[in-house]
Amino acid sequence: MAVAPVDGEGRWPVTLSIAVRHRQGTFELDVDLEIGEGLTALFGPSGSGKTTLINLVAGLVRPQAARIVFQGDVWVDTSTGRFVPPHRRRIGYVFQEGRLFPHMSVKGNLRYSERFSSRQPSKAEFDHIIDLLAIGPLLERRPGDLSGGEKQRVALGRALMSAPRLLLMDEPLSALDHSLKASIMPYIERIRDEAGVPILYVSHSVEEVTRLATRVVSVSAGRAEAVGTPERPGSWAADTMPPGNFLEAMVVEQLPEEGLTVAQGRAGRLFLRQANVPVGSHVRVFVPAAEIVLATGEVGLLSTLNRLQGVVEKVSEREGGATVVVDCAGEHLLANVTSRSAAALELAPGKSVTLLFKAISLGPEGMFRHAVG
Repeated sequence: MAVAPVDGEGRWPVTLSIAVRHRQGTFELDVDLEIGEGLTALFGPSGSGKTTLINLVAGLVRPQAARIVFQGDVWVDTSTGRFVPPHRRRIGYVFQEGRLFPHMSVKGNLRYSERFSSRQPSKAEFDHIIDLLAIGPLLERRPGDLSGGEKQRVALGRALMSAPRLLLMDEPLSALDHSLKASIMPYIERIRDEAGVPILYVSHSVEEVTRLATRVVSVSAGRAEAVGTPERPGSWAADTMPPGNFLEAMVVEQLPEEGLTVAQGRAGRLFLRQANVPVGSHVRVFVPAAEIVLATGEVGLLSTLNRLQGVVEKVSEREGGATVVVDCAGEHLLANVTSRSAAALELAPGKSVTLLFKAISLGPEGMFRHAVG
């Protein structure tokens, strides 16, 4: 399904048009999309066609029937036989693994990509990329001496050193653990916001897409559909995430000595595990419904830091328990409780309750900084 180009009335300008039909064995990809600036996430399960789609854009796969146009340049048109080879498309590609040359230093890996650029980057441009990704201290080291996160930052730098017109990222964080993912995402945000290069980002991670994406394209069984902005993952990722709540908040304080980040939202004050997010940043915080404990009456001393006040709006029976919707100053939160607890607390519409959940339940992997776009 194609999305209309966007103009000054709030619609977004088309950067990349993809119309392709391509069969590999029994799998068929049939896509018609128009993609704009910023970071567009291709979201979907493994085997849905995401990587095949960006490989077609990169020119690594020749399509059977396609027309691909980037910023007015026709890269592929099978009706006329036109096919621009990969090295002439000026695309930066970041893979799941860094794929760095082990015999070269970090500087050598970065400089290698310059041969694919249309011009030699200036020293100022080189220094800017180094600063953007904070890889200056790594320049003389070899890939074998780098951590997984450092390798990916260098891989990002190498892709940028080719002065790409378009950046493709194929699940660049999938091989990293949660802490390393959390450390790399700010650098991808900086590229998105400062490098001025449109990005196609393949992922099946709700956390990555919600935090990083400007827009989301849902890919399933070889079909793709633009589903808009990522603010409400329930509209495009309901089948892949646990029941829960997204709370809008602003970071108001960092307490490194306590390992905490404090944010203020409409529902109340939130205590989170410390995350590298500047004070003043607007974030979305995901609170799983299963992590919320409901209490009535006065709550005494507990180790649980997060305590939000609300009024029960609705109680729905489910297998083995009940789902409770609570209105917290206009934020509607879901909590799952057992049938026994619902009866003991006499939960019903209009009942005042306190929602309790631990700061440890809200780590960096569940905090999503608002994308620019």
